[in-house]
Amino acid sequence: MLKRLFNLIPNRATVKRQVIQREHHNISRKNISSAAIRIMKVLHEAGFEAYLVGGGVRDLLLNGHPKDFDIATEATPEEVKGLFRGARIIGRRFRIVHVRIGREVIEVTTFRASHTEANHAKEAQQSDHGMLLRDNVYGSLETDALRRDFTINALYYTTQGFEIHDFAEGTKDIKRRLIRMIGDPATRYQEDPVRMLRAVRFAAKLGFKIDAKTAKPIPGLAHLLRNISEARLFEEVLKLLMAGSATATFQLLQDYGLLEHLFPATASSLSSGDPLAAELIHQAMINTDKRIRSNKRVTPAFIYAALLWPPLCQELDKIKSQKHNQKVPDTVLQQQAAQTVIRQQLPHTSIPKRFQIPMREIWDLQLRLPNRHGKRASGTIEHARFRAAYDFVLLREQAGEDLNGLGDWWTRYQDANEKGRLDLVEALEPSSGDKKPKRRRRRRKPNAQQNTANNSSPGNQEQ
Repeated sequence: MLKRLFNLIPNRATVKRQVIQREHHNISRKNISSAAIRIMKVLHEAGFEAYLVGGGVRDLLLNGHPKDFDIATEATPEEVKGLFRGARIIGRRFRIVHVRIGREVIEVTTFRASHTEANHAKEAQQSDHGMLLRDNVYGSLETDALRRDFTINALYYTTQGFEIHDFAEGTKDIKRRLIRMIGDPATRYQEDPVRMLRAVRFAAKLGFKIDAKTAKPIPGLAHLLRNISEARLFEEVLKLLMAGSATATFQLLQDYGLLEHLFPATASSLSSGDPLAAELIHQAMINTDKRIRSNKRVTPAFIYAALLWPPLCQELDKIKSQKHNQKVPDTVLQQQAAQTVIRQQLPHTSIPKRFQIPMREIWDLQLRLPNRHGKRASGTIEHARFRAAYDFVLLREQAGEDLNGLGDWWTRYQDANEKGRLDLVEALEPSSGDKKPKRRRRRRKPNAQQNTANNSSPGNQEQ
């Protein structure tokens, strides 16, 4: 079994286990989740091997503070579940166990082996494109390391001796700041195309370079993302753009031809050479990174609103040109454009209703915010999505769009008292868009009761 796995690795030296003793690494138990340590202790006491694995080990070596700690063990999912009251087995393609300790949920996986060792389809199954539809062939620590995607994620830390076990020179690649695939990159991408997104995400997040052999197949295999479910790709987009490195990530998505398979309409808008579109998305990524690094809230609705705004504007222009002789309100036209853009996006990444609705409200308010006369401003500011829509106006202005000082006006309006707000509204120049048409008073026709009353009045009675 190991021999077959070794053949997947170009350089056999990369599979030799290196054990790094406590005095030669910087990982300390005080920086590890107490829940993860407890789970490893329980597994050890039950006679099972258990290691902290993957990104948690990598980030600890980089002096980071991991948010997630994953554990790999020789115990099967059923055996793990039997040891912990707050545990449940999830997944079908890749069965894992979620163990709840207090408020923490730790992901526990069983050591995997190559899918080529499967005895039947219940253990492993591949699609015609080479993608793994099921991957539940259990193995040893060594085989599990070789089933990992990148060398920097094939690192195992144990509390028994406090050692790090390195099977693919992951520690060297961390020092070299390199993202390198274990095995043949093209084959591994075909097994799971999301690995291409993970390569980009890790490179952007860590500031690493993608190894040349690891990077080479990506543009040619990017189309395989179409085989991934829309829901999974939505979650991957959130990981890509909400980790504090959206600016670098977005650039790499473009460089490797991945963006056009996640956001084809956005990629098309950018390729058309529209400078406002490119700058708006660039500013959106910068602002997202700043907010995340400042521990401020970021909603996927705002990110998607920015990414799909250029296609929305293009679609709106297209509809207006088709209906230039028809008197249709801009709000109606924009709703039609929004519906088209969202419909075109959904086959690529899903947009849950809880984000799709606020995204559309942000867009709709872009038409309401310029209309500030009378009581309109006071009504608009009370809208649940006002703050996000206001931030979006500022984003458009940062990108270079001339909105006649709209963002500054709303900034002053929010900071002003009641009298100040009235003064700001009164100081606005009259706008045809803000003028209400005079309503013509229609003469009311007398109803039947009035006619009867008139006809029965003394002056109208027959003598």
